[in-house]
Amino acid sequence: METTKSTGKYWLYFLICLVALIFMCIVAPKFFWVVLPFLFTFFAKAMDLL
Repeated sequence: METTKSTGKYWLYFLICLVALIFMCIVAPKFFWVVLPFLFTFFAKAMDLL
């Protein structure tokens, strides 16, 4: 029997990180990379790859 995981909260976290990335690109483009690990991690979790 397979159990399905709820990935809704990870999609929400991904979207928040995406907004933060866009904000960082506008305000401080040198430091946009700070958000990237969180963005990719939450995307992978939302796609249920991790």
